[in-house]
Amino acid sequence: MIERIKAFLKGLSFRTGVIVLLLCIPCYVLSFVQMTFDFLSPEAKGVWFVVFFGLAKLFQYSGLLILGAEGIRRLKAKFRKKRKNEAEEESSGIE
Repeated sequence: MIERIKAFLKGLSFRTGVIVLLLCIPCYVLSFVQMTFDFLSPEAKGVWFVVFFGLAKLFQYSGLLILGAEGIRRLKAKFRKKRKNEAEEESSGIE
């Protein structure tokens, strides 16, 4: 069963993996921001924390599984290229 799920997730595209990874960000934010709400009881805050934090972890690990090792290398290369281009623009005076 687990192997079938892994095979299905690995068959999804790079773009889908990036979108799934990005979905973990709002879940992490919600899991901590809801602690500041005064209208929620402490028990409800604990339940919502577990739900949102669990969803964030689910999206994170699913996204990593979809991307795989090669997809992670592609993401790192894109970020490095973007930083390099920004540094070149700053040094040349282009805004």
